[in-house]
Amino acid sequence: MEYYHDKLMQRLFQVLEEPKKMEDIDLSMDFVQSLILKIINTYGNIKVQQLQEVIGLHLDILEECLKPMENENLISQTGGGFLFASVEYTIRKQGQEKAAKLLKDNPYIGIAPVTYDEYFKIMQVQLKGRYPLDIPSAVVEKAFSDVVGMEYPKKVLTESAIGGKGFFIYGPPGTGKTFLTSKMSNILPPLLMPRYIEFSGSVIQLFDPDFHKMRPEQPGDTRWVKIYAPFVFTGSELSTQKMETLYNPNKGVFETSPIIKANGGVLLLDDLGRQKEDPNVLLNRMIVPLENKQDVVYIKGAPVIVHTHFIPALSTNLEITIIDEAHLRRAPLHVFLEEPSSHEIVQVFQRNLDALSEKYTEDVLERFRKVYISYVDGGENLKPTFAHARDVAQIAQAIRIRRGEEEITVNILEEALDQHILVSMQRKYTPELFDRIISQGTKPHQ
Repeated sequence: MEYYHDKLMQRLFQVLEEPKKMEDIDLSMDFVQSLILKIINTYGNIKVQQLQEVIGLHLDILEECLKPMENENLISQTGGGFLFASVEYTIRKQGQEKAAKLLKDNPYIGIAPVTYDEYFKIMQVQLKGRYPLDIPSAVVEKAFSDVVGMEYPKKVLTESAIGGKGFFIYGPPGTGKTFLTSKMSNILPPLLMPRYIEFSGSVIQLFDPDFHKMRPEQPGDTRWVKIYAPFVFTGSELSTQKMETLYNPNKGVFETSPIIKANGGVLLLDDLGRQKEDPNVLLNRMIVPLENKQDVVYIKGAPVIVHTHFIPALSTNLEITIIDEAHLRRAPLHVFLEEPSSHEIVQVFQRNLDALSEKYTEDVLERFRKVYISYVDGGENLKPTFAHARDVAQIAQAIRIRRGEEEITVNILEEALDQHILVSMQRKYTPELFDRIISQGTKPHQ
């Protein structure tokens, strides 16, 4: 679809064709040769083709770099065929000594980074005038195709994506706050980003496979990746320290914070109020990146400006009053997620069983439905959450496999319900006491 590969993206793909000469990559010859030397030293013996896979540079560039290194007695050929890609190199004593010094100063080994200037320029072109977006209705429908119900929340999140406005999403646990917010990754346009950037000889890691999902189409320059719009989420583990770019001595790179990783996408701050620090202290750290769409990180004492063009999403299970009004103004939209209906939770339960390729009968679905309907209608009147539907389906599958049976039966479902901790607790305690146990961790009186 053109939305995911528009004219701007097509032009950028032309710009980011695979570079074939040193002069095309902006990195200095010294930096690339140092990186090559560290790689060869680490591997001991390595073929050029394998070296190319590690460093991500064209064979012609490698040849430009390797020949002078041979002449300096840093490396030598140990074998190979007629083709340059099959030539094998090893490191010499003089090269080992130099590599040891290089590794001490900068232990990074991996794909060649992109220069800071190139990163900043390409990113600025993509983010300038990004909003408002004209999102095709087909894109929205496909993005939310596996979301059951939630028509109003889906409308609000779509408007957030169109205007680039932050939002507050709240409601009881298990109502799908994280799941729903993650769908914005498919609504927002994709982004080109470098895996690593180089600044004054140091390497900064931008690409994080935990949060950056790659698109099928990729540029010729493998140092860059085309990703779906990022969806970055943090929870109770968040601290002001983790919102900074810090040096990782084991990897030899500066690891960026969630604020920077979310550039071009959505940053969900989940479970606000559950962190060790005051939530408003954490949100204060985001004011400048939100207002300026840029942040300043320090690399060996030198200030470096990076892009932070993200949509903030705030979420909590506590009272909304824990957050100052000034911060709510930066997330002006709001979405309250109500408990799902019994029909919706059965639908999600069925989808989970289907996703697990499980066989079941209609009476299994009807039994699951009765868990969440009222006493008057012959049910157990438990509070439904989408998390129940997912977990019970997975537990039922495990029980079926353990029993060696062919399909999930009502009997298997009963055992799965008995084993689910929240279902079991709701059956044991009154709704009021259950809410108090879950929200405050209060020990129940027997």
